[in-house]
Amino acid sequence: MKTYSVGEMARRMGIPTSTLRYYDKEGLLPFVERTPGGIRVFGERDYEYLQLIECLKKTGMPLKEIREFVRMTVEGDGTIEARLALFRRRREAVERQIEELQNTLKIIDYKCWYYERAWSEGTTDALEQMPVDEIPEQYREAKKYLQGSAGGSEPE
Repeated sequence: MKTYSVGEMARRMGIPTSTLRYYDKEGLLPFVERTPGGIRVFGERDYEYLQLIECLKKTGMPLKEIREFVRMTVEGDGTIEARLALFRRRREAVERQIEELQNTLKIIDYKCWYYERAWSEGTTDALEQMPVDEIPEQYREAKKYLQGSAGGSEPE
């Protein structure tokens, strides 16, 4: 079985070695083996596990919850249902994040259109006075949202 040092694993993952040391200090790497001299030795299974930690971090999951997942994993099969529930909650959170980002993208798209048009005209004056119904349809909800006239909710 191929093994990796902290530095090798960090390079493979594209993260600083300090991140791996921090994960270890925070109790996120209970499976990582050590040499008799105490040096961490990572295997292929550890890589997959680290990728999962990085994935969960990208979703905004706090380290406290990741640590709880690790604890459940260590406890074994008796925690499968709880781990499934954790991932279902995380999935719902990611779906909400995606929706928020899609709405944010609509606003950014509107502002790109706005400034492209302003740039070609050399001014924002005409755009500032433009009635909403003259704005291309795909940008109207974003404009209304920015004006505070979309009922307070982001564009859909």
